Amino acid sequence: MKDIMLVGFMGLILGCFSLSYAKNTNDILSETNRTPILSIDGKVLIPNEPSESSLKKLKDARIAYQKNPSDPELIIWLGRRMAYVGQYQNAIDVFSEGILKFPNDPRFYRHRGHRYISIREFDHAINDLEQAAKLMSGLPIQVEPDGLPNIKNIPLTTTQGNVWYHLGLAYYLKQDWQNAYATFLKGYKLGGNDDNLVSTGHWIYMILRRMGDNTQAINALHKISVDMNIIENMSYHQLCLLYKGNLHIDELMAVNGNDPTSAAVAYGLANYYYYNGDKEKSDELLRTIINGSSWSAFGFIAAEADLANNDR
Repeated sequence: MKDIMLVGFMGLILGCFSLSYAKNTNDILSETNRTPILSIDGKVLIPNEPSESSLKKLKDARIAYQKNPSDPELIIWLGRRMAYVGQYQNAIDVFSEGILKFPNDPRFYRHRGHRYISIREFDHAINDLEQAAKLMSGLPIQVEPDGLPNIKNIPLTTTQGNVWYHLGLAYYLKQDWQNAYATFLKGYKLGGNDDNLVSTGHWIYMILRRMGDNTQAINALHKISVDMNIIENMSYHQLCLLYKGNLHIDELMAVNGNDPTSAAVAYGLANYYYYNGDKEKSDELLRTIINGSSWSAFGFIAAEADLANNDR
């Protein structure tokens, strides 16, 4: 009898989730987050105005989901499309629905953990991404389709790589250097393309410098070279070349906080100044980043975390 009641209760929960996402189809373009998203220092963060293309793709994802709310792929894409237009809390709710329906699918924890980072809930992100790591253990490497394809329309990441990357980042944002290093290293050891090597190598280098291990930091970049085949992560490639002495600061991309790429460069450069004893210049760059508008960028969030750390 108890088993029957439990099944019925879970069915009711799932039904409520499905109904909540099935209503107001015509109002999809006007949906907003229910509560303000706050920066680490308590400021209200306002999402940027989404493009018409992103809104259209979200509307299409919503319609596709409504036709088949039990399809895990459609649930994932609905959540991802919501996040791309700044509806992070709504995306988290959708991924939570996916977890209820497919509790053994690591992808839902991977995506929800990512969006917990976006809203600065790092402990929740770590819990989700650790669970994703457990669930993906022993599974074959799975290429993850891009929501925002690169110029060659070649997916560059995997579910496994993204779990380790975002988990490492969550630890980094809490300034838990040991766990951040161990986690990023797991992603780096997956290998893959040059884009993945420079993105993970960049964070590994920064972590080791923060840990005071300058020699190991340089050694971690031994696979990074000028002539790599970089499709997407040019900013991380340039930063790695800067760290190795193959590129001068004046040759870096423009730095500001108004788009994710330049925020990433600005954050790496801020750390570069910090490692080399110019904390004033470093803090100036960090403040430049957080005065920009690209607050969902990892460089932006990391700048917030560093400025909030009084011991930095």
